[in-house]
Amino acid sequence: MKTLRFGIEIETVGLSKEGAARAIASVLGGTARPSGSGWDAVATDGRVWRAVPDGSLGGYHNAEIVSPILSYADIETLQEIVRALHTAGARADATCGIHIHIDGSRFDAKELTSLAKIVHKQERLIEAALGIQAHRLQRYCRPLDSAFIERLEARPPRTVAEVNAAWYGRQVHAPARYDQSRYHGVNLNSYFYRKTIEFRYFEGTTHAGKVKAYVQFCLALAAKALGAKSASSRRREYNAATAKYDFRVFLLSLGLIGEEFKTARLHLLSGLGGSAAWKGERRDRRAPRNPEERPAALTA
Repeated sequence: MKTLRFGIEIETVGLSKEGAARAIASVLGGTARPSGSGWDAVATDGRVWRAVPDGSLGGYHNAEIVSPILSYADIETLQEIVRALHTAGARADATCGIHIHIDGSRFDAKELTSLAKIVHKQERLIEAALGIQAHRLQRYCRPLDSAFIERLEARPPRTVAEVNAAWYGRQVHAPARYDQSRYHGVNLNSYFYRKTIEFRYFEGTTHAGKVKAYVQFCLALAAKALGAKSASSRRREYNAATAKYDFRVFLLSLGLIGEEFKTARLHLLSGLGGSAAWKGERRDRRAPRNPEERPAALTA
């Protein structure tokens, strides 16, 4: 996951595009300049962060922050930028979301299929963990199309063209950027349009820790798909009582293990019910078990 490149789009309100660009430039040690209908923040290494209009955002002052291509080593800088935006007055409301793009250059038919199946299997858990609002689930980040998954299962793709046909329901040689199929939690239209895999599940936030957790989650999902020999798409049953435990197990299976990913697990598990440490009702170890559960040697 640490070798994958990514980009991020953070929708904000409460701060003008100029103000957003200047806040970003203050972190990068660069300059802010107007650019068309938005503003750019140019880093000393030449990379450009953009603060651009987005028609879906509310209020007079708003900006969608669009990063340049980033690496894992840039996550700390990304967090500093998010903190600077928050301090300058940027915030997230019900209209805001976060979109994360993963470089798709290492994905072929097998990897794309594995990613779709992995996500489809756990999607109810993912949606619950991220607290996605109902209106966004119905419009901007819909669940993966069951017909798409059925087509993958009925005829496993051997080429990217076959994944393309499964995604659209027909072969589309020149996808449009704003094709309606883009409005899913995992957007493969972006892959066919510009070779990035877009994750659209995330509610807007200017909390730097949450942004880092979201990026790590997407990178881990992509890495899991790249390394998978096979994957099941069978939908996992969602149980609110055990959701925190179930999702923790899933995060660990993605490699989000240990102290390095402790805060990622904290943020990703915080909205779920139940316990992260055990599944189901906790039993006091000192309490006697049902005699029928005792080993034969103890009941003889």
